[in-house]
Amino acid sequence: MADKSGVDVNVKQVIVIRKDLKMRRGKEIAQGSHASVKFLSDRIRKVTNHRVPSMAGEHFPVFLSDVEEAWIMGSFAKICLRVESEEALLALHEKAQEAGLVSSLIQDAGRTEFHGVPTYTCLAIGPDEAEKIDVITGDLKLY
Repeated sequence: MADKSGVDVNVKQVIVIRKDLKMRRGKEIAQGSHASVKFLSDRIRKVTNHRVPSMAGEHFPVFLSDVEEAWIMGSFAKICLRVESEEALLALHEKAQEAGLVSSLIQDAGRTEFHGVPTYTCLAIGPDEAEKIDVITGDLKLY
């Protein structure tokens, strides 16, 4: 995939799920899906008071980096990885943010699992250049 300057860029998003929680498969899929779209929904929420009129009606202006746009317009590459604890998940989130990457941490409200206790279940890093994400997640196991 090439960016606007024509340079080839390998773009992906990594979803990291806590395996220690032993979530039902459907719950894991839902949580990973929340993480995947959170970077985009966060941007939309920031501009809710700035709707732009057009011939098709009003819409939200969402600003994406070149890499994010390449990911959305391309193959939406996602890699699912796992960690074995909340501490590992939170450390990964912090490390990604320190590296300047978008890291979308998901905390489940606990209504259907976790006995009413809000619980960090997963996160998504990116979309961004694969080599930047791999520095943070390269040692993790595939889910």
